[in-house]
Amino acid sequence: MILTAAAFGLIVGALLGLVGGGGSILAVPALVYGVGLPLAAAIPTSLVVVGASSAVAVLPRLRTGVNWRLALIIGAAGTATAYLGAMVNRLLDPKILLLAFAAIMVFAGIRMLMPSTSAGGSCALPGGGVNWRSCLPKAIATGAVVGFLTGLLGVGGGFLIVPALTLVLGLPMTVTVGSSLVIIVINAAAGFAAHLGDLQIDWAVTAAFAGAAMIASLTAGRIGTSIPDKTLKRGFGILVLVIAAYVAAQALLS
Repeated sequence: MILTAAAFGLIVGALLGLVGGGGSILAVPALVYGVGLPLAAAIPTSLVVVGASSAVAVLPRLRTGVNWRLALIIGAAGTATAYLGAMVNRLLDPKILLLAFAAIMVFAGIRMLMPSTSAGGSCALPGGGVNWRSCLPKAIATGAVVGFLTGLLGVGGGFLIVPALTLVLGLPMTVTVGSSLVIIVINAAAGFAAHLGDLQIDWAVTAAFAGAAMIASLTAGRIGTSIPDKTLKRGFGILVLVIAAYVAAQALLS
């Protein structure tokens, strides 16, 4: 089980380091179907893994690759809704949660396969300024939705944050990756805190998964700049759609 967790950790960490998201959307299915953890334990475990590996992955981008104001606004907006998502999580059947998870994965995969629009918008004007009157409501709404999903499904939200930052807020991909990682760290910490009341976690498995993910995320983050954005997005989108089909089939047949 420990070796299996470490192997999946390498995959999750690599995705986080390359595209600034997608680690947690794979971590929960990997922990449930690959490692064999129950969903109640997989959710907080994934939050520890994704939060730690995102914190490591953002290190090479600290100086120029993060929009700190937007990242902190979106992260703060999601903190409160993460607790709401965790409350709803305790009321729903695990099969329903997994089917919802698969549906969100399909959405994320399709969005990643769609052509990217050019950068620019209320949060990243062509001249470099920010129209905060228009940007602030969008940023808060984005954070609230992602925070709720973090608490509900145990995801850091990067698979939604990345398209939101690029398509809704208009940030360039170079800043989107680093900003997304900062937001994931904040959301993961809030989501984990929301689950402390009924925490079920195998710390040996968590340490193996997180350790491998942190190593892979740092390495992938350093080499990710040499890979075209279009190639990364297309490959990630296809992978997410395949896993979504597997998760849905497992939930329906269980």
